[in-house]
Amino acid sequence: MSTRAFVLLLATGAGLWAQQVEASRGKAYYHFSMGHLYSELNNASGGRNPDFANQAIDHYRQAMKADPDATFMADELADIYIRSGRFREALTDNEALVRDNPDDISARRILGRIYLGLVGDPQRGRINQEYVKKATDQYQRITQKYPRDTDAWLTLGRLYKLQTDSVESERAFKKALEIEPENEEGLAGLAMVYSDLGDTKRAAEVLRQIADKRPNLNNLLSLAGSYEQMGDPGLAAETLKRALALDPGNDKIQRALARDLALSEKFDEAIAIYQELAAADAKDWEAHLRLSQIYRTQNKFDKARQSIDAAKKIDPENVEIIYQEVGLLDAEGKGAEAVQALRQVIQTTSKKNYTAAEKAQRAMLTERLAFLHRSNEQWAEAAAAFLDLAAIDAGNAARGQAQAADTWRQARNFAKANEVIEAAYQKHPEDRTVRIVRANILAETGKVDQAVADIRKMLDGKADREVHLTIAQLYEKARNYPEMGKAIDAAEKLSITNDDKETVYFMRGAMLEKMKKTGESEAEFRKILALNPNSASALNYLGYMWADRNQKLDEAYGMIRKAVDQEPNNGAYLDSLGWVYFRMGKLDEAADYLKKALARSSNDPTVNDHLGDVYAKQGNWKAAAAQWERSLKLYQTAGPEYEAADASKVQKKLEGARVRLAKEKR
Repeated sequence: MSTRAFVLLLATGAGLWAQQVEASRGKAYYHFSMGHLYSELNNASGGRNPDFANQAIDHYRQAMKADPDATFMADELADIYIRSGRFREALTDNEALVRDNPDDISARRILGRIYLGLVGDPQRGRINQEYVKKATDQYQRITQKYPRDTDAWLTLGRLYKLQTDSVESERAFKKALEIEPENEEGLAGLAMVYSDLGDTKRAAEVLRQIADKRPNLNNLLSLAGSYEQMGDPGLAAETLKRALALDPGNDKIQRALARDLALSEKFDEAIAIYQELAAADAKDWEAHLRLSQIYRTQNKFDKARQSIDAAKKIDPENVEIIYQEVGLLDAEGKGAEAVQALRQVIQTTSKKNYTAAEKAQRAMLTERLAFLHRSNEQWAEAAAAFLDLAAIDAGNAARGQAQAADTWRQARNFAKANEVIEAAYQKHPEDRTVRIVRANILAETGKVDQAVADIRKMLDGKADREVHLTIAQLYEKARNYPEMGKAIDAAEKLSITNDDKETVYFMRGAMLEKMKKTGESEAEFRKILALNPNSASALNYLGYMWADRNQKLDEAYGMIRKAVDQEPNNGAYLDSLGWVYFRMGKLDEAADYLKKALARSSNDPTVNDHLGDVYAKQGNWKAAAAQWERSLKLYQTAGPEYEAADASKVQKKLEGARVRLAKEKR
């Protein structure tokens, strides 16, 4: 599934889940929703902020604890383990269970599911045969214990197909069909086996068998659900089309079909269905809302605004609509308006007592407000909102305090950051998030050895990859590249999935670039783009590296432009685009994008330096001097990622500008 499609799924997740839970399950709803939020943040950061993955895992665990009957949460938890590189923790626990009790079929099912998640992406030819075989072994054992387990036989059929073992694949699908002769997935799987063998006649016979049988709506819907669980919305959509043909007026099937079409990036088809639903029912606010989310995913903000306004007109008090409007405002770069809208929701829904569901919703809205404040560099407001989480639910205290401290760290106010994190550390010394934030604050105040020593204690054989990456980040702050490189190498040995590898390549590429080893650095970023040609972070970094050296400007522009198109409000990407325009001599465009970058990243001295260079090139030395003065002021409190040599260069340019301005006054 692509990043855009996954973000769209996350955007709709809270609303869909809200429709499924009762008020008594409010805590589960809250943790499920927050799990999705942190998963989204983890994706947006390219997996380079371990805290987001930790929070997603923690919330999913608490959701399962609050609602043990929600068995599908095992899949959600397995997915985030895999995406965050924490699969070893899950593997270790379940492998131990299987080793100690070989007959524990539940543990084998979870273990098999984790192995399936590590198989890779068959549609793109990215398959890890080691995990295919391990998953196959688990499902073989399940079928030995339960020979009439249809789902296990179907999974085996798919696994054997990945191993190009047509004989065993055919046998597995036929076993499933012996149990359930009309099983749609079994028949479809058998047809694919025959098709792969080039036996088009037998494939056609099986497909005709499916089509000729008396259609069964429940079976088709179950099959579509299975495809969704497998993470294949394209196949789910095709199956739902068949179901819809049996019941054309079923708006629930239409909505499910539109959702899967959107997730498989068939946006035009999805839009057509939602438009049809909206036209059929003047009160269908949900259709307008989903249209808005699709347009937002496509960065078509004008259409997204029209659709969400239509939804608000139908149901102006609907919290989900308002919540999604906040997301749209933020995507449009209207941070202040997003904050105002969300604060208004929180204020207007305030009362003395709350139900469990209302309390959970309030916590979610408050945490979202905190993140909005922080992205808009409203540091005090963000820290206060994070601390408010504890007042809503004491279980949020450690996370809220850690995030408040990290907010002050980003604001470069280390006195407040230390005050908040040490208080949190005294109360929650074993909380992973608290320890990681504390280590970052220690490192940025010159206590790298102390920070690393504490983080090394977290090495437990389960989440070691994450710990090694954290150690690498700590050494980066001290510019201790030899030790940073060792930590990255250790993390790479534990990296199995492509996402894991992308993170490692990015960190090593950035490290090599800072070591002035540009050729080796470029090679690491090329590795990322070989795995993921649309990686915005890699495109931006490599493009900027070239632009900064005044090399390959056309190619640099193309890469950076592609990154900005994906994330039009990313301050770093906007700065890169402005800088490459400067290198190309397009000064007006350069100034425009650098001003936009400053609006998103006002604490970055590099952006002010760049804008000063543009003004100087335009002959506006007064404006240039003002930007360089601002840059130097920011360098005084800048983080360790900025080099002293850069500040010295700005100082020389400022002195030159002052001399020029003084001469002009004579």
